[in-house]
Amino acid sequence: MKAVIQRVSQSSVTISNKIVAQIQQGLLVLVGIEDTDNQQDINWLTSKIANLRIFADENEVMNLSLKDIDGEMIVVSQFTLHALTKKGNRPSYIKASKPEIAIPLYESFIKQMEIEVGKKVQTGQFGADMKVGLVNYGPVTIIIDTKNKE
Repeated sequence: MKAVIQRVSQSSVTISNKIVAQIQQGLLVLVGIEDTDNQQDINWLTSKIANLRIFADENEVMNLSLKDIDGEMIVVSQFTLHALTKKGNRPSYIKASKPEIAIPLYESFIKQMEIEVGKKVQTGQFGADMKVGLVNYGPVTIIIDTKNKE
C-alpha cells in the first residue's frame, strides 16, 4: 500500500461539477492499493499517518500531528501510485489491485483512519473521474510505502 500525504491549508474533491469533499487545515491522502496489501498494512499505515508530526507548534517547529491540531482529512484512492515506468513511456498499472480487491481494502482503510483520528474522514469516490484541488501548505509532501517500513 502506498500513500502520498500532503499537508494542506485547503483541499477539495469535485465529481461531475459537484464538490463531494472539502476541508481546511489538514491532510490530503492519496492511497494506492495492490493485491498483497492486507489489514496489517492498513493498521500500520493509518497509525503512521494520523501520528505524523508535520504541523507547526507554537515555536514553528513541525512537532504536532493531525490529531494534535484537530485537523481534517480527505482520502482519495489513486491506482496510479503503483505505476511502473521502467519500460517505454506508457506506464503499466499491473501492480494496482482490481476493484474487487481494492474497494474492500480502501473502505477498511477509511474506517481505520476514522478510528485513528477520532472523527469522520472525507473521501473521493472510488473509480470516479475526480478533480482534486489543494493548497499544499509548506509545501509538505510525504510518501509512505508499507512494503518499505524503514
